[in-house]
Amino acid sequence: MEENVRAGRCVVAVDGPSGSGKSTVSRRLAVDVGALYLDTGAMYRAITWAVLRSGVDLTDAASVAKVAGEVDLRIGTDPQGYGVTADGVSVDAEIRGAEVTGAVSAVAAVPAVRELLVARQREMITNAGRIVVEGRDIGSVVAPDADLKVFLTASEAARAARRSAEDATDVTATAAALARRDRLDSTRKINPLAQAPDAVVLDTTELGIDQVVARLRDLLNERGVA
Repeated sequence: MEENVRAGRCVVAVDGPSGSGKSTVSRRLAVDVGALYLDTGAMYRAITWAVLRSGVDLTDAASVAKVAGEVDLRIGTDPQGYGVTADGVSVDAEIRGAEVTGAVSAVAAVPAVRELLVARQREMITNAGRIVVEGRDIGSVVAPDADLKVFLTASEAARAARRSAEDATDVTATAAALARRDRLDSTRKINPLAQAPDAVVLDTTELGIDQVVARLRDLLNERGVA
């Protein structure tokens, strides 16, 4: 790490829609600055997996909240080897599947689920000291006092192409799925996908991962908390 890196608290909030590069950029940045990494989306996905496994109706908010409150959710914060378990079961692969992806917005929209996970996320951030946190409401809700707030974005075509390459799915179908997810996440009543007023907006459409991470390092250096 560089000479101006301080050993104290440093919280980086990285928000943005699916396919904007949040996960890859956040993990790389965490490694570069010697910080922990928290994927809040994985937490919602793990709860969704547990809800689907339970068989409760996704439109039954009380039942969904009950499952969320009872599941033993654990998530790692090592950017080079984190994992997610629910009730002792490793769900790293399952939470990225089509079934969970199609249901996670509905589960994440349940107020009690968001209240539960936001409290858990804030606790983890407080205890971490130096951490890069990615999601959809980090800078606006979870960590409004973050040292750096970034909102990553990209063109719809670029986002669809990236996600399609990751999942080996049809680009057109992926684009439609992303548009649906964007609509659900940005219009939910509780903690919608939103850019914090003081967030730095970075369009990643024409940028490589190295370029994005370098830009975030520069921003942290400017604030003296790299």
